[in-house]
Amino acid sequence: MSATESPHEHAYGRLERMRDASLAPAGEDANERQRARGKRTARERVDALVDPGSFVELDRFAVHRTTAFGLGEREFLGDGVVTGHATIDGRRVFLFSQDFTVLGGSLGEVMAEKICKTMDLAVRTGSPMIGINDSGGARIQEGVVSLGGYAEIFWRNVQASGVIPQISLIAGPCAGGAVYSPAITDFTVMVEGISQMFITGPDVTKAVTGEDVSFDELGGALTHATKSGVAHLTATDEDEMNEHCRRLLSFIPSNNLDDPPLVATADDPLRVAEELNELIPDAPNKPYDILDAIVPTLDDADFFEILPLWAQNVVTGFGRIGGRSVGIVANQPKVLAGVLDINASIKAARFVRFCDAFNVPLLTFVDVPGFLPGTSQEWGGIIKHGAKLLYAFAEATVPKITVITRKAYGGAYDVMSSKHIRADFNFAWPTAEIAVMGSAGAVKILNRREIAEAPDPEARAAELAAEYTDHFANPFIAAQRGYVDDVINANETRRAVSRALDALADKRVERPKRKHGNIPL
Repeated sequence: MSATESPHEHAYGRLERMRDASLAPAGEDANERQRARGKRTARERVDALVDPGSFVELDRFAVHRTTAFGLGEREFLGDGVVTGHATIDGRRVFLFSQDFTVLGGSLGEVMAEKICKTMDLAVRTGSPMIGINDSGGARIQEGVVSLGGYAEIFWRNVQASGVIPQISLIAGPCAGGAVYSPAITDFTVMVEGISQMFITGPDVTKAVTGEDVSFDELGGALTHATKSGVAHLTATDEDEMNEHCRRLLSFIPSNNLDDPPLVATADDPLRVAEELNELIPDAPNKPYDILDAIVPTLDDADFFEILPLWAQNVVTGFGRIGGRSVGIVANQPKVLAGVLDINASIKAARFVRFCDAFNVPLLTFVDVPGFLPGTSQEWGGIIKHGAKLLYAFAEATVPKITVITRKAYGGAYDVMSSKHIRADFNFAWPTAEIAVMGSAGAVKILNRREIAEAPDPEARAAELAAEYTDHFANPFIAAQRGYVDDVINANETRRAVSRALDALADKRVERPKRKHGNIPL
């Protein structure tokens, strides 16, 4: 304190100096190096994501407590993470943003405490939790204390799961134990060319396996979007990453006790989509794009696809009908004929469980010829993984509406939110084929001898297949038994789904009391 300063002036002056220092805890040069990499600083990322002027920072003066390895001589305000709360489109969120300029964004005891405090507040207030990750992993200088900090975060991720939405934005490296927190959260968004996720980096991978791989090949955004399914969405830059986050939040509630936001629309919920009547090809094996069925059904043709680059034989995503959010699961006939395989089953099951946890009604479009055959699928556990999707639909208590557009064969018919696993409303287009298997395969089993003894076996097989289709592979047999509530013209789909959502607005289901079920993981 100078001789001319009063104690009061000194205290206020110190506060301002500390606040200024916290803006560049590793120095302004470090901030400039971060920007030179094409990356924003931790605070810049927060400001770019949230409503202007809404961010309230917590624990900006926290510092590490470590003296080992020279850290006793160095102090970083905030200890490598910016934490607090803000609003996005007027809704409260809690968030953290890791600061790569401070010891490579590595997690130590105090950083973990800050993140845990923020997560606790998010759960306590029923607010979404957003993590912006840019970290080299555990802080080696703090040893097991750092590992304990990660485990405290993981524990909170699990306790918050299904209670508040959790979104991970990967804006840099995310290595080692750091990857498990995003893996538990509901959605992960990665930035192309900037972010990576891996348990062991390229150097260790080469030393152990001999594989020579780059950071981006091993764990970049496109790798995880196309090969592993870890990245739900990719972005070309941080602005698009933020837009994905805001768009996600627009479809989902703040917590499991709230309903998703209702958004006003001028799009008539009873609108007829004439183009749908011409969608299904005459040839039963000819592919078409299921998005051409989904998009016209939704408000303003607005569909937000999730995991668009992985397991593309099934489509998942969000849309609205009459202003209400819906989660959409659909077989994609133009990829592997829309069959269910291991990855598609996992992708759809996780999405169904998210929607059920957060009160988002499920709309399922079915065109599925069955499960993918082959040794790689059987040995890889298609029985177990396919059962995950069956379990997820059967477990879900949100409104469930199913539309069969074309094929619904065998066990896959059961799995895709059939009436038998308690879908509320099941509709079929006139083109629907509901049977144990396709007509060609069925007659080869049922009429094997007759076909073999016919003068023209191929022609006789075709005749029998046509007869089988007329008698069995159509929606009216299922409708007679109540397995399908109505056969509708394709162009009436939006109207039928909208009315079903109205009818199900007050749906309530009581499940038997239990700790939890045992999904076939």
